[in-house]
Order: sequence, then C-alpha cells, then structure tokens
Amino acid sequence: MFIVFEFMKVDFLLQSSPWLVPICLLTGAIYAYVLYQKNSNSWNKRLLYSLTFLRFLAVSITSLLLLNFLIRQIKQDIIRKTVVLAIDNSQSMLVAGKKNLSLATSGLTQLKKDLEDKDFEVSFASLDDEAPENIDNLKFSKKITDLSGLINKVKNNFEGQNLVDVVLVSDGISNEGIAPGSEKYNFQVHTIGLGDTVQKKDLLLKAVYANKIAYLGNKFPIQADVSSFGFSGHNATVFLKQGGKILEKQQVFFKQNDDVKTLTFNTTASQVGVQHFVVEIEPVSGEFTTRNNRQDVYLEVIDGKEKILLLALAPHPDLKALKSIIEKNDNYELDIRILTQNPNPDLSGKSYDLLILHQLPDAFNSYANVFKPLINNGLPCLFVLGNQSGTTYLNQLNQVMQINSNAGQSDKVTGIFNNNFRFLNFEADRMELIKKFPQISVPFGEYKILPGTEVLLYQKVGNLATQKPLFAVNTGAKKSAIFAGEGLWSWRLEEFQLTEKQEVADELFLKVIQYISAKDDKRKLRVYPVNSEILLGEKVVFETEIYNGIYEKQYDIPVKLEIKDEKGSSRNYTFTTSQENAKFEISGLPQGIYRFKAGATVSGKQESASGEFVIKDLQIETMNTRADFDALRQLSAATGAKFYQINQFENVQQAILNHKIPDRIDATEDLKELINLRWLFFLILGLLSLEWVLRKYNGSY
Repeated sequence: MFIVFEFMKVDFLLQSSPWLVPICLLTGAIYAYVLYQKNSNSWNKRLLYSLTFLRFLAVSITSLLLLNFLIRQIKQDIIRKTVVLAIDNSQSMLVAGKKNLSLATSGLTQLKKDLEDKDFEVSFASLDDEAPENIDNLKFSKKITDLSGLINKVKNNFEGQNLVDVVLVSDGISNEGIAPGSEKYNFQVHTIGLGDTVQKKDLLLKAVYANKIAYLGNKFPIQADVSSFGFSGHNATVFLKQGGKILEKQQVFFKQNDDVKTLTFNTTASQVGVQHFVVEIEPVSGEFTTRNNRQDVYLEVIDGKEKILLLALAPHPDLKALKSIIEKNDNYELDIRILTQNPNPDLSGKSYDLLILHQLPDAFNSYANVFKPLINNGLPCLFVLGNQSGTTYLNQLNQVMQINSNAGQSDKVTGIFNNNFRFLNFEADRMELIKKFPQISVPFGEYKILPGTEVLLYQKVGNLATQKPLFAVNTGAKKSAIFAGEGLWSWRLEEFQLTEKQEVADELFLKVIQYISAKDDKRKLRVYPVNSEILLGEKVVFETEIYNGIYEKQYDIPVKLEIKDEKGSSRNYTFTTSQENAKFEISGLPQGIYRFKAGATVSGKQESASGEFVIKDLQIETMNTRADFDALRQLSAATGAKFYQINQFENVQQAILNHKIPDRIDATEDLKELINLRWLFFLILGLLSLEWVLRKYNGSY
C-alpha cells in the first residue's frame, strides 16, 4: 500500500454517567487536601502545593480508570494514485522492428519518471510472471499473447490500491484468453499501438491437423491449411518431412489474392514411439517472413490397442453408454458379445486386457462356462450390475464386495463422490454434479466391503447418505471393480441436459478402466518425466523412484541418466535422490524428441529404466503478424480511455493528468479500554514515586 501520510483521530467514550467525572476529580482533590493540610506549617507553600498536586493527579486518574473509559482511534491513510505501464513482450511484437521497440520502451521509461515527479505511484508490467523493475532489457520472447490475462493480472496485483490508469503498449494480437475489450474494469486502459496493420505479402501454414495416436503399420493423414496473401496466380510447394527426409511433396496453386488451400498427406506409421514430422512451405520470393512457413507435428505410434471384452447378458441401453465411453480413448479396442443372442461365442485365440461383465453372473449363473475361465486366468474385471444380476454367484467371483440380497429386490439410489478416494485423481468440485444425476436401480440388501477395496461412490437413498458402496475398486494384486447400479445411460443423458457435455460420468468409468487394466509395474528403478510434452524453454523434470526387494523406497543412490536427441547426440547426467527431493531438473534442451535411459545399482543388482519425451516449440505468434489496432481501440473505449500512436506519449501523460480522481482515503477504527493502556500505569507510578522522593528529601515519612 502506497501512503503519502496518515493521521489519527482519537475519541474518548464514557460507559458511565458523565457526572461521575467531576466526582472523581473531587475525590482526588479531597484526598490530597486531607493528606497535606496537617503539614501546611511544616513545608514551604511551593513544596506543599507540588505534593498536593501530584497526589491529586494520581488519585484522580486512578478514580477515572474505574469509570471504564473507551478510546476510539480512527487511523486514516491517504493512498496515492497508482499507474501501471504494461507492455506486450510477445514474439509478434518483433515485427515492429528494433527502432519502434526501443521507442516504446524509452517512452514508457520517461513516462514513469514524469508521473513519479507528479506524485504518482508507477509500476511496470508485462506478460512475464514477475513484473520487471525496468523494461530497457525486456526480452520479446513470449510464445503466447493473452492481453486479457495481462490486464487481469494487473487488476489482481494492485487490488486494494488506488489504481486509476493502465497504459498498454501492444500490437493488439491476442491468441489466448478472451477478447480484452469484453471485460469491465474500474480503471482506464490507455492503449498505444505498435506494429503494422497493413496485410503483408506472405505465405503461411495456418494450421496443421493430425491424430495424437497412430498404430504401427497403419496409414494416417496429416492435413495442412496453407494461406496466402498477394500470390494470386502463383504456385507453392509444400513438403512433409521426417528426420530431414522428404516423405511427400505437393503443389498448390493460388487463384485469388487472399486464398486458403487444404492439403492432405498420407503416410505410414513405421516405428513405435513418438514420431516427429515437419510440414514446410518452400520459400517463395517476395514473402514478408518465412518464420511461419513451418509447423512441427508429433504423434505417438503404438503397437496395437488394448483389447476390452464386454460380455452382456442381454441388450441394454447401458451397453451403448459403455461403448461410447470406452471409444473416447483411441487406445482401446472394444469387443461386445451378448450371450442371449450368442450363448457360445468363439473367444479362442484372442487375448484381452480387461473383461467387463454386464448383469453377469445372472440369477441362474447361466453362462459361467464363458466368463469364469477368463476370471480364473487373472483377467481384470469390471462388474456392472442390473436387475438380473445374481448376487449369490457374484459374491463367489469377486474380491471387491459382498452383497446379501434376494433376487428381484432393488432400491433406487443416487451417487455421492467419496472425497477420501486417493488412488485416482478426480476434481471434487466436478464430482458434485453426480448428486444431480437421476436415480438408478441397485440390489437391495446388505453390502460388505472386502479387504483392499476403496469406495469411489456411495449410495444415497432419498435424502439419506449411506455407507453402502455404489462404485468400488479393489486395489490389491488382482484389480477389479463393481458398479452396482443399472441406468448409466440416464446419467450421461442428464449430464448432457445440464452441461451440454458428457464428461463427469465418462471420466469416472474411463479412469477406473485404465486403473484396473494397467499392468503392475514391478521395476525397482522408475525414472520418468513429470510431463511427456514440454514447451520449449521450460524445464524437464524427472521423478525417480527406487525400491528394495520388498518394495520399500530407497534414497541416496546415484542414478546415471543418458538423454539422446533425434540426431543421436547424447547428454549424460548423474544425480542422487533424497527423501526430501526425488526430482531432477534439466533446462536448456532444444525442440525435438528425446529418448532417455537411466541406470542405478539397487541391492547389488544393476537396474534400468527408459522412456521418451517431447519438447515442443509453439509457433502461434508466427501465425498472425498483422497488428490489430481495432482490438486496442475497443479496449480503451470500454474503459473510457483512448487509443494512441507510438509517438504520442505526451498525449497519454496529459490524459492521465486530466483523469481527475481524488486520492483515496482508507480508515481503520480501533476500540480499546482506557485501563488497558500500559503507559497510564507507569504515569501513576511515576507520580507517586516523584511525590515519595520529594517527601523523603524534605524529611517526611
């Protein structure tokens, strides 16, 4: 808080009758008179009057304290007006040239000095997380421009202060967040435009589209949107490359001055792992810039999908709901078999990663010969119950829960998310939506949780929250789960009605499916990056876990880490983990795909771990280099300010000075009892001590 000066107002509040004040003073006077009138002939009058006055003050103040005075202190702080000078330091600002950027930074620096001379508090701001002390050496390197985020950051950082004006220097190009002029602020935003609003003659890769996952040996498309301005009647060549090798090239012809063409490249996934492709336009004479002629594409090639077998007793709407949920993940392949239609499905020669049983086993255990061998072979299983489920046979098959109920008896319940569930990450606030989902049918009876089981959802009957599980997961060696309700389709339908999305219910099932189908990791050394995709300029953070023979965590063991880039160049590191810090950070890696291998000696045996990660260079700032001064004008107009050119800093200063807003006064009130003031005790003690010293000195006891 910036304070010019402060002043304090003090009031005395009496909680008793004001007529008691003169009585207290009279008490002090009478006490002093009675005490010293007998010595009136022993001392000189000057000393006598002094001692009488000291005793009068001490007794009067003590008496007044008995009246329980209150002191009200009102402290008022005058807060000076604050101005923030913000600058857009994104890469697109480089298009304006060094001369204009230097003009902008020097103009802001001088404006700060001039306003401070006129008693303003002035600070700088930029797209960086930390506000710069000065902007002379500011780097224009931000890969994303969020002007609304910049203004809101200023608003939040100066909340409670007398922020009256913000000056924003920008090209108006914003590629993240909402339009800056769409929000309301209680301060003026003066904008200064920097850049060129004239469309330049240029070719650019406007967008590149590709799937995140491809399968080994399959063909997959990469689609590119090529935009041109000023090249009507010209051809351009577009390449698809990998590792510097041209995989395919296509010619594109532009008929109009402002034209967009879409090209599709088809290539084959020939290697497992993350693959790096480059789509690039061959430079053409007369282009304004070639920085936007290239985009990188990263996709993961995997060797086949995880296979899920869904065995169902009979057709049901929940089957379609499960199918829609599972197919959201491209890494899953779903095989659905309905046993009432095909009692003896041919499953020979097929390998599955997960089994889902819908209303199986049934009340008669009719198809046990189909699914029981799969469960006995250790295949993870998700049981989805229904009105035809046979809980007696279910209890013999699962390790999640026991349900004691009679056939045909059901209850209507809703779900309540268990905030203490920690095996999977869910946002508790999002899960609150489950309470609004319609009732579903569950077996009526007693539920008993088995060892190793964690409850994800509890049952709620009417307004009564119970401890009966609705969705539970066994986290033991043989992972499995039970969803005890019939009516998943209604949950998804209701969620779409409420939010126009189908995310919460789908997330519940997808994460459980991923968890119970995941293979147990028995490695004693685990080294992996916290994020598999890192933006250029960010640190790569490795997490390290080391275990002994009984899988207790170990520390203080040296780990050797080798990282190779796409060209085969290696970087070697050695680090040691501790109980306080199991992370290792690497910075300064250029863009590309990296594969790593870590090794350590654990319990006398060499252990290893490997993996890969990608460092991406966002190229959003190169997609649009044409300044958008209209966006800046709208922002200023919405706050009652104006738009200015780069050579009009004096006009901006005058506009700030003409913005007549008084200094703000903040007042705080403090109420306390007079008797609690410590200095009064010492005052009374001092008066009595001084009186005693004078009496002693003059021979009185």
